[in-house]
Amino acid sequence: MPALELEQLLMSGSVRQIYTGQKVFRQGQRAEEFFLLIHGRLKVTQTTAEGRHILVRVVHPGELFGFAPALQRHDYPGTSVAAARSLILCWPNAVWTSMIETNARLATNAMKAIGQRLQEAHARIRELSTENVERRLAHAILRLAEQTGQDDGNGIRLDLIFTRLDLAALTSTTQHSVSRLLSAWESQGIVEGGRQKLRVLDKARLQALADGRSWDSSD
Repeated sequence: MPALELEQLLMSGSVRQIYTGQKVFRQGQRAEEFFLLIHGRLKVTQTTAEGRHILVRVVHPGELFGFAPALQRHDYPGTSVAAARSLILCWPNAVWTSMIETNARLATNAMKAIGQRLQEAHARIRELSTENVERRLAHAILRLAEQTGQDDGNGIRLDLIFTRLDLAALTSTTQHSVSRLLSAWESQGIVEGGRQKLRVLDKARLQALADGRSWDSSD
């Protein structure tokens, strides 16, 4: 983005620090701002009519979130909470239209963000409808590895700043099932666990699990 446009964009917003466990906005709250995550991680959850909490997505640095005007909404469809100490940029919704009209890149990025979220939502719906828990969990970890994983020489390290309960919510299963599968995969050398951390040691075998294929080392 040209320096002048970037300066104008930043001047119209404000920087906010969000501490672990602090909410940026709540489900059903009137949408008055939209945001860009600069640093940290956020979880977006939804509560069903029955009171069940569902982890909808994880927000990663560099992502726009809470942009209700782009979805033609007047309220936030979910609750956003910091999974780690985070830094966000905030803008009032009143400037959304002028921002995307004067900045083609911002408009394009917003459209891409919406498209990616729809694509991920469709994939999760398909997985819930057709796949068992093992395949769903493998898919979820592979997506996280793609989004945030770092190759540290020993595998793909995911600094998971959410719990196994969150992984269970992400895959619509139980914490017990997640723990059982991760323990089994650890014993097979597919992943390596830790306190709120996970390393993918054998991505090819994890992909085979996600695809429902038997593992062949010659693949």
